[in-house]
Amino acid sequence: MSDLVFDALLCDLDNVIRFYDLDEVARQEEAVGIAPGTTMEIAFAPGRDLPLVLGQITRAQWAASISEALTAQIPAQRAADLATAFAHAPARVDQHVVELLHQARRSIPVVLVTNATVWLDDDLAQLGLTDLADHVVNSSRVHSAKPDAEIYRIAAERAGVPAHRCAFVDDSQTNVDAARRAGMTAVLYRDISDLRRLLAPIVNEGDSSFLQETQAGPHD
Repeated sequence: MSDLVFDALLCDLDNVIRFYDLDEVARQEEAVGIAPGTTMEIAFAPGRDLPLVLGQITRAQWAASISEALTAQIPAQRAADLATAFAHAPARVDQHVVELLHQARRSIPVVLVTNATVWLDDDLAQLGLTDLADHVVNSSRVHSAKPDAEIYRIAAERAGVPAHRCAFVDDSQTNVDAARRAGMTAVLYRDISDLRRLLAPIVNEGDSSFLQETQAGPHD
């Protein structure tokens, strides 16, 4: 691994590995005449999202908060139904990404770094992902959420690798920028080709020159 610019992979979960199916939410939004995405916007407003990913509220409390906000636009029962559909939306896994991470883990530590909920362990078990990574850094358990510097420090510590020897992958530019400030090699995930290219020296896919393109120091 002497040609690598990293010795551990820190990887986001949602919109990289796990994807939610919101078709039922969209159907209900259309039925009650509100704009597509309204429920998501309400659910992830700062006053609801941050307490959720810091482990300060339960799923039931989160759903109740979403429902209460929706009642400004739609009847209470419809609001409750929409909130429940959103809070319990089914998820799928990108098995191609999972396979890449399994291959990477044969060579280097893999750590999931995710702004997630206190029920994440149950979700990972249901999706068959309990053995995907060496460690899971869950914001609701460590009480620090991306892009705060502390969660990156914790993730590097769990990986057992200095921050400047960690590669970080996330679908959020804000989170990627924070990883770069921490000294990590950071990659914005748009599709699986980004991950393939990053891991090329390990899994023999893609172009290893991509590593140099994505390496960044703490002041970038």
